[in-house]
Amino acid sequence: MKKILVYLMTLSLMLLLTACNSGRSDYELMQTRQPVKTEAKRAVETIEYKIQPNDRLSVVIYQYPELTPTDMNEKGILVDSRGYISLPLIHRVKVAGYSQSGAARMLESRYKKYLTDPSLNLEVVNKRIYVLGEVKSPGAIQLGNEYMSILQAIASAGGLTDQAQRDSIFIVNQDGHKNLRMRKVDLTSFSSLQASNLTVKSNDIIYVQPNKWKSFRVASDDFTAPFETITKIAAPFVTLKYLSD
Repeated sequence: MKKILVYLMTLSLMLLLTACNSGRSDYELMQTRQPVKTEAKRAVETIEYKIQPNDRLSVVIYQYPELTPTDMNEKGILVDSRGYISLPLIHRVKVAGYSQSGAARMLESRYKKYLTDPSLNLEVVNKRIYVLGEVKSPGAIQLGNEYMSILQAIASAGGLTDQAQRDSIFIVNQDGHKNLRMRKVDLTSFSSLQASNLTVKSNDIIYVQPNKWKSFRVASDDFTAPFETITKIAAPFVTLKYLSD
């Protein structure tokens, strides 16, 4: 029995060392063999959200409140899968692909056929960014503006945990051609903390990597758990063997 326990412990150690030497951990997200450029002194982008199918819109016609009842904007008007919404008087209108201000001006021009000098405000109410990984409250964060700084987003998620890798904050989003792209921000470098370099927009994902020690600890727990179970099962038999001797 002692030989079996020694064998199990040796095997567990070998598996643990194999996991460590592999250089990768399934616990870490967004792993890639391609180099990820560290974000620094990025030119300021013109950020203007484009309405998409399945968005929800708040639409208010200031001088004609009877056309915008409260219940219509309580959860927002749903943009259907083809990018259309339905409104009083003008009925079915395509808004997908427009910016918020552009859609408002387009709807005003439609309403001018029926109303005198309509003034309209339109806002996407479901804009969100997502913060994952080593933050205290990961999840979706409501975005009230066109953009938010990375530091604001992390603060809204409760701040970094003690296990966060502060020089590897990944931002994942889509370019104009719907291709995924990823960049990395080093929060330990003062030069990368300029506000103009740290903005994220709706549907962006911020992922804070765990430090190597936490990845090692999680990987070791995964490998040793089965052998801990076996050891616990074998323990009574070892005790009985000891007492009988």
